[in-house]
Amino acid sequence: MSLYPNTATKVASVIAQVSRRSFLKGMGLGGSALVLGGYLPGFASLSANAKDNALRQLNVFVSIAPSGQTQIVCHRAEMGQGIHTSVPQIIADELEADWSQVVMLQGKADKSYGSQGTTGSSSIRRHFEELRRLGAAAKHMLMQAASERLGVPMIELRANNHKVIAKDGRELGYGELAVAASELEAPKAETLTLKAQKDFSLIGKEVKLFDLDDIVAGSAVYAQDIMLDNMLVASIVRPPVVGGKPKSVDDSEAMKVAGVKAVVTLKSRGYPVSTRPLGGVAVLATNTWAALKGRQALKVEWDDGDNAVHNTQSYMDELKSKVNQKGIEIRAKGDVYQHSYDKARTVEATYSVPYLNHTPMETPAATAWVQGEGADKRVQVWAGTQNPQWAQSQVMAELGIDKESPERAEINLTLMGGAFGRKSKADFILEAVELSDKVKQPVKVVWSREDDIQHGFYHSISANYLKAELTEKGTADHWIQRVAYPPIGWIFDTKRDMPNHGDLSVGFGDTPFALNNLSFETQKVSSHMRTGWVRSVACINNGFALGSFVDEMAVKAGISTRQMWLNLLGPDRLVDPRPEGFEYSNYGMSWETNPIDIKRMKDLINWIADLAKIEEELPDNQGWGLSFLRSFGSYVAAATKVEVIDNKVKVLEMHTAVDIGVAVTPDRVKSQMEGAMVFGLSIALMGEISVVGGKVEQSNFHDAPVTRMDQVPPMYVHIMESNEAPGGVGEPGVPPIIPSITNAIYHASGVRVRDLPVNKVMKV
Repeated sequence: MSLYPNTATKVASVIAQVSRRSFLKGMGLGGSALVLGGYLPGFASLSANAKDNALRQLNVFVSIAPSGQTQIVCHRAEMGQGIHTSVPQIIADELEADWSQVVMLQGKADKSYGSQGTTGSSSIRRHFEELRRLGAAAKHMLMQAASERLGVPMIELRANNHKVIAKDGRELGYGELAVAASELEAPKAETLTLKAQKDFSLIGKEVKLFDLDDIVAGSAVYAQDIMLDNMLVASIVRPPVVGGKPKSVDDSEAMKVAGVKAVVTLKSRGYPVSTRPLGGVAVLATNTWAALKGRQALKVEWDDGDNAVHNTQSYMDELKSKVNQKGIEIRAKGDVYQHSYDKARTVEATYSVPYLNHTPMETPAATAWVQGEGADKRVQVWAGTQNPQWAQSQVMAELGIDKESPERAEINLTLMGGAFGRKSKADFILEAVELSDKVKQPVKVVWSREDDIQHGFYHSISANYLKAELTEKGTADHWIQRVAYPPIGWIFDTKRDMPNHGDLSVGFGDTPFALNNLSFETQKVSSHMRTGWVRSVACINNGFALGSFVDEMAVKAGISTRQMWLNLLGPDRLVDPRPEGFEYSNYGMSWETNPIDIKRMKDLINWIADLAKIEEELPDNQGWGLSFLRSFGSYVAAATKVEVIDNKVKVLEMHTAVDIGVAVTPDRVKSQMEGAMVFGLSIALMGEISVVGGKVEQSNFHDAPVTRMDQVPPMYVHIMESNEAPGGVGEPGVPPIIPSITNAIYHASGVRVRDLPVNKVMKV
């Protein structure tokens, strides 16, 4: 059974309703099925069948039909990371299900699911235990039903491969037990016993991925595939400067283009920009080509507003100047400023990263159909969004729908062809909603590549500074670390001029070195661009700076980079930065549940150094680069080998070693780490968004290139076996990749790249 039908079918059947009624109706069961749900996070209660009317509002469902077919709802969004497989895989393992009988359904936006934000590499690490309990509860009910039918105590039964089996060999299939189990009361979550890791039958194993057949066949549905009767396609010319608005619009030539039906000026929304649309002028037509041609014929004069003063070159100079001065302390120990530094033993460096774009291969797109007027208004939306509930709340506010009536704003999730944080923002969805509301028919908004590059939410331009004095033992005892960048928080509050502790937790304030004297500082800055969450967020610049600086210290000390990492990390222990004044918070992970474990770091660094043989003898024009960063609860080390001939960089080999705790779906872990290597290559070698007069200079892949096939070397992913709690996967693979590349360039050529991208100083 395919989740997504062929795109030629009616859109109403693209994504199934997530409710008990649709489960049973779609399976032709009437009331004869076990349907189980629970509230995330925590599963305060588990409810079975119609005994609990609140079941219609439950978030994660397990539904077992008399045929044995088992439907499991995924409450998160699929963008290539494999969550459509991992969530059912976790539940089905505790359920002791036959994987061939499991079907996945995509959940719509619904606050009853708890958090649906597919962000922060959190989908598994936050809900692993709760999802397991849901499977265990369904298994318990099936075994209880079998106990009553077979007349034996539950202790004499076991579940395996979609069956309950008695000691005497009698067995009953899950389908045979579904009706009886549906009449039982669900067990309390705290009474359930979960499987030992050694007994996992699906978790950590390779299974066939949901969506795979449809993706390979080209029948999977993405946001741009949506087709509705009487639908218009919109292409929007947006203000070239954030905060700008049109002064005049001449649409006379645009309206002459065959297929163009309307030209609509979108509302100007002011500050804070939040994640709302930028405004502009939309051309609506019967097809995408006509919309694009009509847009090209528009004549718009712009009022650029205050942000036209923004230029990245002068702004970067300002950031670098700030981080070379004492800043606002966010973590401190001892005294780094009364010390007299020995110049011969001191390492000091400033690193910079420009604005970066997400550049997903599938550009943003959304279809909206607003119907009704006033209090009767309702809307259906089809979009690839990482945060459907947030999008739903924004859509409701846009249309004036009462917050107590979320069913009037239906958000249907499609697959996403890449997202990387970009599609957690709903600006493109709100554009479609605004236009549909105005023209009173369905509207699909499609962003071009130029739109994506010139009007996105960018990784913050940033500068990092580090200073340390080497000791005779090849480590450091005095350490200064500073960072300055426009905070993401500015888009929500224009008074925000520095990152908060949560932003600084990722690869900065949580630096785990064994130091007696340290100071971590930031600075206040102005903001002029829409900054947003890009895959790995501040770990990109913090990881680049830290990984590069450790390598520079190793060179200064005359020891291997591996040894410098080990020396700085010090003895095995759990590091807690909170007593040093730092409000540690790493994307929803408490220190107690995800402590900073030095042994795991050292083991991983040694493992990748040995696996990749990074200390081997190489020709003079080749070099290995090593780096490491812990982020999103996971530990990742990277090793890259490059060759530099005539100032041209060729990457020869890349390795990533990961300790992410329990790896639920190893195939997807490997794929995401390979994707992180490619993403990191793009950032390190070519990634840059530059701004002059408030306007982005780049427009498409010719001047904003991403990694090409001929630039990708052999890649190797090493997954360390672990029984630790799962960490994140999507984001932590990126940060150590970038300095591993630039460190390798140094060891191959003697050229130290401190300002990204590499192609500013070398050919790539």
